[in-house]
Order: sequence, then C-alpha cells, then structure tokens
Amino acid sequence: MIKTLAAYIKEYKKASIITPVFMILEVIFETLIPFLMASIIDDGVEAGNMRHIYLVGACMIAVAFSGLFCGVMGGKFGARASTGFARNLRQAMFDNIQTFSFASLDKFSTAGLVTRLTTDVTNMQMAYQMMLRMCFRAPVSMICAMAMAFMINAELASVYLAAVVLLGIVLVFIIRGAMKYFQEAFPKYDELNASVQENVGAIRVVKAYVREDYETKKLKKASQGIYDIFIKAEKQVVLNMPVMQFTVYSCILLLSWLGAKQIVHNTLTTGELMSLLAYCMNILMSLMMLSMVFVMMSMSIASARRICEVLEEKSDLTNPAKPLYEVADGGIEFQHVRFAYHKDSDEAVLHDIDIQILPGETIGIIGGTGSAKTSLVNLISRLYDVTEGAVLVGGRDVREYDLETLRNQVAVVLQKNVLFSGTILENLRWGNAETTLEECKRVCRLACADEFIEKMPEGYDTYIEQGGSNVSGGQKQRLCIARALLKKPKVLILDDSTSAVDTATDGKIRKAFAQEIPDTTKIIIAQRISSVQNADRIIVMEDGYINGVGTHEELLAGNEIYREVYESQTSGGGDFDEKAGEA
Repeated sequence: MIKTLAAYIKEYKKASIITPVFMILEVIFETLIPFLMASIIDDGVEAGNMRHIYLVGACMIAVAFSGLFCGVMGGKFGARASTGFARNLRQAMFDNIQTFSFASLDKFSTAGLVTRLTTDVTNMQMAYQMMLRMCFRAPVSMICAMAMAFMINAELASVYLAAVVLLGIVLVFIIRGAMKYFQEAFPKYDELNASVQENVGAIRVVKAYVREDYETKKLKKASQGIYDIFIKAEKQVVLNMPVMQFTVYSCILLLSWLGAKQIVHNTLTTGELMSLLAYCMNILMSLMMLSMVFVMMSMSIASARRICEVLEEKSDLTNPAKPLYEVADGGIEFQHVRFAYHKDSDEAVLHDIDIQILPGETIGIIGGTGSAKTSLVNLISRLYDVTEGAVLVGGRDVREYDLETLRNQVAVVLQKNVLFSGTILENLRWGNAETTLEECKRVCRLACADEFIEKMPEGYDTYIEQGGSNVSGGQKQRLCIARALLKKPKVLILDDSTSAVDTATDGKIRKAFAQEIPDTTKIIIAQRISSVQNADRIIVMEDGYINGVGTHEELLAGNEIYREVYESQTSGGGDFDEKAGEA
C-alpha cells in the first residue's frame, strides 16, 4: 500500500524532503531558546551583567526569527507537497477509472468512487502534511528537549522519561480503540453520498410522489450512522486531553517541588529550573502532536486502503500484444457464446449463442425483461468478454482488436441515454471531435433531431443542463443516436433507444437509416414490434437463449413468444412480459 501511494509523490519529492529539513531546523532553534533564557537569568539578571543580557537577548531574537522562518518555509513546502500529492492521487484514480471494464465498475458504487475521490483523498492530504511536519517535528523536538534536560539535571529529567513512557502506553490504547471506528466510518460516507445522489437524480419523481419526508428521513438515518460512529471514536480520542493535562500538571508540580529543594541546596539554579519547565512543556506538547498524528493516521489508513483498491484495480479487458487497427466490415458472428458476469459463476446469462449477422443487415432483437438482450450486444463492442466461445466482428475475434478501434467502429446507444452539460453541438461532437456543423446537421436529420433543435432559440448552441434535464426523453434519445452516427460506424447498436419517441418518428428514423447508411450493420433492441418488424431478421430472446430467428412473417407463423407479443400489442394491451389477452 505504501509503495502504491508513494509512486504519486512524483514531482513533489523535493518539497517532501525540504519540509522535514525545515521542521528539524525549527525544532533546533526552539530548543536553544530555553537554554539562552537560563543563561540570561543566571549569568545576566542574578549577576547584574547588562552586557550579557543584551548579547544573549540579541541571540535569542535571532534564534526566534530563524525558527519562525524555518516554520513558515516548512509550512509552505509541506502544503505544496501534500496538495500536489492529493492532486496526483485524484488524477491517477480518475484515469484508472476511465480504463475500467464494466465488470470492474460493477465492483464499486458510484457514490463509493465519489467518496474515494473527495473525502478519502482529503484525509490522505491532511495525513501526508502532518507526516511531513509533525511526524518529524514532534520526535525531534522531544529528543532534543530530553537531551537538553538531561544535560541540565539528569535526576529531574528522569521525571520526563517516566511521563513519556506513561503517556505512550495510554496513547497506544486510545488510538487502537479509535481506529476500528474510523475504519467503519468511511463506508457510511458511501451510503450517505448514494442517498444524496439518488435523491438529486430523481428529484422530479420524489416531488411527483410527494416523498420528500421519506427521503429526508433516509438521509437523516445515513447521516446519523456517521455521527454515531464518530461519536464513539471521539469518546476514545477525547481521553487523550485529560490524560495529557494530568501528566503535564503533575510534571510541573513535581519539578517545582524537587527543583525548589535543589535550589535551596545550591545544586540547581533558578534559570536551570525555568529551562527544565520549558523543556517539560516542549516534551509534552510533542507528545500531544504525536497523538494528533496517530489519530489522523488511523483515519487515513482506512482511506488509503480504499484509494489503493481503485488504483490497483486492473481491467480484465486489455489490448493484445499485436492489436488490429482496422475493422474490415460490419459482419458479426457469435460462435457458441456463453457469458456470465462473474467468470467463476455457475449461472450464465447467455447460453450457447450461435448466429451470424451479415454486413449491412438490419437485425431486430426482442424479448421480455431479463432475457439478456443488452448483455448480448454488450459483447459486440467488448464491454464485457465472453466466458466461453467467441464474438467476431469483421471476421476477427473482438479480443484481437485495439479497444479504441473496435469501439469507434461499433457505436452503441445504450439503454440509459446520457447527455453532458454543454451545448447541443458539444454533445454531438462527442461522436467525432473534428466534425463540422454541416455534418452534425446531417446526422440530426437522420435521427429526426433537427425538428426540435431548429425550434430552439439558440439552435445547436442551446445549452444542455447536466444530465440533459432541460430536454425530453425522446429528444435526448434522438441526440444520442445522432452522436453515435457521427462516429460513422460499421456497426450501430440501438439498445431500446427509440422507446421515448412516437411511432411515426421511430418509423422516420428507421427509414432514414435504411436509405442513408445501408452498409452499416444495424442492431435494434426494442420493446415495440413496430420498431423491428421491417428488419431483415428478428432475434427472439428468452432467458438467455435464442428462442427464434426469422423475418416478421416467419416468426408470426412459427414462434409462439413473438406471436403472443405481437397480438398483445396490436390488441391494445400489455407489454412484453404479459401473455396475449392479459391487460
């Protein structure tokens, strides 16, 4: 874990080295001040030597300013190193997430990834800064103060040693008790973020069903869970302060009593006693700093593990040693394909899929919910890899292609349509960043999107809100289809991508495809028979198997499932999962 995280210090190694150096210098200067103060009292004030007071006083001022300068520089370089480290972690995590396969994404919730990129990285930033500053400053300060105390009076300095051992034992128990609660806290942040994300994303549904109170209670419950865990952790951590104060005051009282007796017997001077008391505070404050570091480190260990999970996750979809960079045509072949989302799972989603699709052919896919229609087409663009068998595109196994090349030639309009914040033109150019406005208008005509775009006051410069909240579902679908067409793919997959448009518009889109992109293989997953009945062939799916393949007329005559769906829709009742006559 340390090796993984250390790799992201990168260009901030210099700042990471300079920071401890400045902190150590600051400690050395601070350690000299009580020593100089003792000299002023013993050799200046009590001896009545003003020259000595001025000289040593000037040295104290110089030492104090030097310590201040080192402290400021340590803070500056420490902030630079820690914020740079955090930036690199966020960038590395985001970059790695972009390489995840769908199987990898299934391991992490969206809320969990957001928490890792924000809260967990912030914890690591704070911990790294404390490590560079306090982790060096506190031990060095304690060692220097202890050494100076023993130089002044070993008998009285032994009081510090006993206090340090006592506090060290207590801190170990406190931190061990708190750490388990901190490790439980961060998964609770995932639940909280998930609740917020779900609520905001579905705010229209929440308002439509008047479920604001329910959602508020759900968020309050998630927030209460975090509160309860941190209260338990803080109950452990808060013990640190009274134990620390008790030890500090006990040391001061004991030093004052023993020191006073030694002053009376002329074995200790007043200045030396003051120095010992100052070193006492230095030692105990160093312990306080170390306790804070341990608390922060215990929090950051949990965060570090979660960050490393993302950084170390490797996609199971990788390019071969010598990938192909050209797809010959849009021909597709499934060769006895079996697929399970988990490779070691005994329950497959697709079973013995064996079918060939010719280049330029239009294929419809129909079936009930859970029949694995989407799972089937996800294999074509290699969003997942097959468990057994092979999927061929352009006559070659999809695992032989460069992933970017394959996905540029196999355009998929997924079931969940997504638009990004920006203008319509910017969203369209996700399909091809270099495309012209005229080409964008052409594909919008094919997707029947030009009808509503031209009615908008700003046309193609109309701003789309995050998630496409200011356009309708049908408009969003047509924009996504146009975006996919700009890739000029050899294979176009529409996964239920016209469900929100009316039947007439659906017919226009299919007609435009047939006329304008005849050489592109088109696969249309649909809920409506009317969307696929003019396809060259229609595949009927049931429970992960191909139940039937044929034209509309052939399936009506020989496939019971297709006939029941057709009759249920044409008679005005039901959906795909309902039998004929059920409404």
